[in-house]
Amino acid sequence: MEKAEEIETNVTQTVTSFEELNLAEDLLRGIYGYGFEKPSIIQQRAFLPIMKGRDTIAQAQSGTGKTATFSIGMLSLIDPKSPECQALILAPTRELAKQIQKVIMCLGEFMGIVCYSCTGGTDIQAEKRKLREGRHQIIVGCPGRVLDMVEKKILKMDEADEMLSRGFKESIAEILKNLPEDVQIALFSATLPPDINELTKTFLRDPAKILLSNQELTLDGIKQFYIGISKDEWKFNTLVELYCNVDIGQCIIYCNSRKRVDEVTEKLKEKKFTISSMHGEMKQEERDLIMREFKSGSSRVLVTTDLMARGIDVQQVNLTINYDLPTRKETYIHRIGRAGRFGRKGAAINFVLPEDAAALKDLEAFYSTQINQMPLDPDQIFS
Repeated sequence: MEKAEEIETNVTQTVTSFEELNLAEDLLRGIYGYGFEKPSIIQQRAFLPIMKGRDTIAQAQSGTGKTATFSIGMLSLIDPKSPECQALILAPTRELAKQIQKVIMCLGEFMGIVCYSCTGGTDIQAEKRKLREGRHQIIVGCPGRVLDMVEKKILKMDEADEMLSRGFKESIAEILKNLPEDVQIALFSATLPPDINELTKTFLRDPAKILLSNQELTLDGIKQFYIGISKDEWKFNTLVELYCNVDIGQCIIYCNSRKRVDEVTEKLKEKKFTISSMHGEMKQEERDLIMREFKSGSSRVLVTTDLMARGIDVQQVNLTINYDLPTRKETYIHRIGRAGRFGRKGAAINFVLPEDAAALKDLEAFYSTQINQMPLDPDQIFS
């Protein structure tokens, strides 16, 4: 397998607050209304190149604020008075496209922005009608459906900016060919495999490049702890004790298998805890319902596999628990990145068996961070 070519950061100018960006008052209201307090590391570096109209490549793992970065940068360039399509965002999955659409609608709430989702699994005839009617400044879609609409001349992008989110497929190259030569392109990705690098060389013009190192990925707002547990069967009692003693807004509990998710869920329900659970073997409709309930706060605890570790932002989550340590070091930041987002306080607690001690040390070394022993006083977790 060909090794991915690493990009080298060539951006030096940064910002430390949203006020420095001189954003429109309506957009600034949306940013603070969504709960953001200060720019994350990726935002500090990527906002200015995007707002200046420069092509941009940003490589950073989930949990670092990529979605809000290109969303805010894009919204700063949109003319809310024009009904024409001005921006297109491509995402690899329907779930992520819907998530991005919601983020944009919240951030642009006071701007009067209309953002339309063009994804598979929907009524294609109804979608055609809505696209022909226009009156949406932004389209978020999956490459296959967007390309289909472009080829059928239903979606016209003669004046569209192009903002690309993670996940490249062959159809993206075809979409890019339908855009004008002076279009602005921003690529945000967790990884940059060779095929993506080839596309960037073909379509991007002297792009701003931003690469976050592993040492920069751990979010400042997240305190990390571990609890040493002698036997696997003692994990559940430890979890119940935490649930009863820690002030939890909302919590995500990560397990390494569907079987473990079902096991923990069943035991918690036996103790009359109101929780939700989700894994990849559930039908999409069921997963959508569970996510709506969790985001609305109907359930405070979600037990899940790594299905929920990427690309999903629930603002009220202030605690993540690794019931099982992740099998891959790269997954750790995806998991704990669900809490403490964008400067909000959050905590991550890791259940560590004796045989996990080496893996915990590896995580500390990989991210150049420190994972402390759980304090005896629960109030110290978020203080």
